[in-house]
Amino acid sequence: MTEAASPGVIAALPQYDIGPRIGHGGMGVVYAGVHRPLGRPVAVKRLPHVLAEDAAMSARFEREARLLARLDHPHIVPVYDYVQDHGEHLLVMEKLDGGTVWSRFSERGCTPSESCAIALATLSGLHAAHGAGVLHLDVKPKNLLFTAQGALKVADFGISQVVSEGATLVTHGGQVLGTPAYLSPEQALGNPLSPAADVYGTATVLYELLSGRLPFDSGGGALAMIQRHVHQQPRPLTEAEVPAPLARVVMRGVARDPHARYRNAETFAIDLAGAAAEVFGPDWLMRVGLPVHLAPQVASASTRPSTRPSVPRETLDIPVRATTVDALSPPAVLGGQPLVPARDLIERRGPARRLVPAAALLAAVMLALPFTVPDRDLPVLERDLGRPVAVDGVTEPATLRITAAGITLAEATATPPNAFELPGAARWIIGGAALATVESGGKTTEYSLRPTTNPMISVMGAGSAVLLLFTLAYLESLLRSLRRRQSGPAAVVAAAPLGFGLGAAVWFLPSVLLRHEPALLPAVVCGALGLAAAVCTAVATRRAAVPAGR
Repeated sequence: MTEAASPGVIAALPQYDIGPRIGHGGMGVVYAGVHRPLGRPVAVKRLPHVLAEDAAMSARFEREARLLARLDHPHIVPVYDYVQDHGEHLLVMEKLDGGTVWSRFSERGCTPSESCAIALATLSGLHAAHGAGVLHLDVKPKNLLFTAQGALKVADFGISQVVSEGATLVTHGGQVLGTPAYLSPEQALGNPLSPAADVYGTATVLYELLSGRLPFDSGGGALAMIQRHVHQQPRPLTEAEVPAPLARVVMRGVARDPHARYRNAETFAIDLAGAAAEVFGPDWLMRVGLPVHLAPQVASASTRPSTRPSVPRETLDIPVRATTVDALSPPAVLGGQPLVPARDLIERRGPARRLVPAAALLAAVMLALPFTVPDRDLPVLERDLGRPVAVDGVTEPATLRITAAGITLAEATATPPNAFELPGAARWIIGGAALATVESGGKTTEYSLRPTTNPMISVMGAGSAVLLLFTLAYLESLLRSLRRRQSGPAAVVAAAPLGFGLGAAVWFLPSVLLRHEPALLPAVVCGALGLAAAVCTAVATRRAAVPAGR
């Protein structure tokens, strides 16, 4: 059922007949209308209520509307009127009946030459607006409209700039006021903006029209997509998808650094027109049949004779259709949730930046601990555990208990002459050093028992090495899944026991190799350090994560 305009909209425009809703997006809702005195069809844009809630923002938009009304260019949708009344903020614009670039792209597709012509028309309108001091900041296929005669015009100039002061506004739930798929990194971060932001949006649209996909994966929601624009490089266009001359121009347009892009829309248009002439031939724009108003320098580049063999024409007449689901436009209603700059949600790098050095420090202390904690000064028993263990001064009855980190590894009673016959498995369990406690004649004496065999030929040696490798491998796998956003908070919890095991192994293995007693307290301390380092690393990795599929 078609949604009718609210009473407030109708009351604010008494000279207009307001029809049904014909479009919507994060920057407002559009209704069809007719100006009764002139009989002129119009489109009425109802701007987000965030405007009405902020007097300063409302005043800014009134100033911006005056600029919009002065824009007069063949590729810009003209603004006829701006009304603030009955709590509504309404833009009255020319009504275009030829559909949008998105509708054409998703239904019948666009040939590469059509896509280039669409981009040139867009850049022509943008350059004129930039000259008047107006940035668009929401260039996307749905804001590029066709007249009934097929001419392209850019709509919705300046709305995003006023509503969000150039930044991208989102709710804490991840709903976005704007369109994240075509968003420049500097706009997402709320950094100073220039025409390069609109160059980025236009280049992203052209990238999609030529290849059928976006420069970044669209999974994971709006915030994940914004994060990709800020922190990742766009996927390169292959020559199998797009001819190399066009690909070079497009990839420069979507460069993450604004200084690496074209400085303005016209320089982008000149290079694009030249690349298109190289690929399609000097008469390419005439053959497309899309009316495009070009500046002299751009027109000259578009008819430049090709210096290289052109791509076979039959391969360039195949329409490219959208392969992405149209789920990237934001909701029309944000449910009254408070809006915050996207950078506050995607740029949680402060805590992450602190966690990374914290994890490194904890890991360094953990690694140093086995080499800095002194071994206890105990008398040494260096024995072959395959034979009875002789201990001087032992009288019967006597017992020997061998422990490591508080765990009993073997027990024996004295046999003549003053020796202890250990269980057969003891020689394979005990490696490096262990604590030997002898109770004889009511007296208890502690020794450092050191087997003569290689420390690694034991459960203590080989087992600690296996534990170290096991925990390292699983931690690396866990962190990799966090980086790709294939795991959630449960992975951070899972990092804790793995970190503890890693810390304990870091203590035991050097202790065995150095033939130090693997005492319990330092082992627990090392385990705690490993736990803390692993959790800090997991949290930092999750906050800096890239979305799945990259």
